[in-house]
Amino acid sequence: MANLTDHLAENPSGANLVQYMLTFAPAWHAWSDLREIMNSYYNDDLLQRCLILWIMALLVGYGNNANEVVDSIAAMRTTVGVYMTARFTMATTYSVYSFASTEHRPQARVFAAFNFVGLLLWIPLLFESVTIKAKIAVAVIAIVYEEAVWIFSFGPWIKRLLKLEYSTAVDVPHEIDRQAAFYIIVLGEFLYGIIAGSPAGIGLHLNLFRAVETLVVAFTLNWLYVNADGSMVGTHPLRRSVSSSFAWFIIHLPLAASLLLGGHVCAVSVGVEELSHGERWLLCGGLATGLLCLWIIGELHLSKDAPRDLILPKVSFGANDEQFAMVDGISTFA
Repeated sequence: MANLTDHLAENPSGANLVQYMLTFAPAWHAWSDLREIMNSYYNDDLLQRCLILWIMALLVGYGNNANEVVDSIAAMRTTVGVYMTARFTMATTYSVYSFASTEHRPQARVFAAFNFVGLLLWIPLLFESVTIKAKIAVAVIAIVYEEAVWIFSFGPWIKRLLKLEYSTAVDVPHEIDRQAAFYIIVLGEFLYGIIAGSPAGIGLHLNLFRAVETLVVAFTLNWLYVNADGSMVGTHPLRRSVSSSFAWFIIHLPLAASLLLGGHVCAVSVGVEELSHGERWLLCGGLATGLLCLWIIGELHLSKDAPRDLILPKVSFGANDEQFAMVDGISTFA
């Protein structure tokens, strides 16, 4: 993913920004699929370790070709083919696991079936005769379709529709830890750039100040994420309601994409005298979008503090919406 941000930072433009967003989202989906598998069926056996290694290998191929998809049909075919292989692998894994996991069998097979169908949406991108604009439209449709399939397959609606006795639910501590770990990796884009190649140089001067300033930005962003809404007593979005749960998952996609981009440009600023106009837009836009996403995450938390508990009490939306909770692998209706 860092390779995608590096390409955009070196060639800042509206077209490359669209390319960045459309190539970042599938990579995120590949990681999310793996996270969901480990949330539902984790046993750390040899097959699962091989599965993780296989998906990582595919993402290596994805990252090495994604930046050239506009200029090279070979890169486009490799990128799309690798991603389709990753999605096919995960759908097949769900199908295989459905034979052993009887309680989750209907949901697993529905999710796998929709994902097999979704693979067909990516096929037009493999043809050179299809224009770039048409390929952009197809990619947007495919990405939205994959998000919708995930929401439908793992939400409470499918339980009502199929009249299921059992259904899947998130392992809350696991999901929180995995998202936090990925967030820390994203913030690493700030820190790696101010160390690799010693861009601050030797001695005490402006570049060193910029490096420390970048460190402060990353440290503050980490603090904001960990503290969420700052409540002393509250309810996490995954335990609050269905809408807050899915919103919490989905908002991490633009959060990661924006801060990865903003962090890269912020680190680049250490070793240059002045950022270009496009780089300044990427820096400010990335950090601003990231802060907006952090605010949304804070609002998704339900504060239970009394107004007198905090100097700046939170005005929480929907304080009484705990109608459905997904708690530690058990679906419950309040």
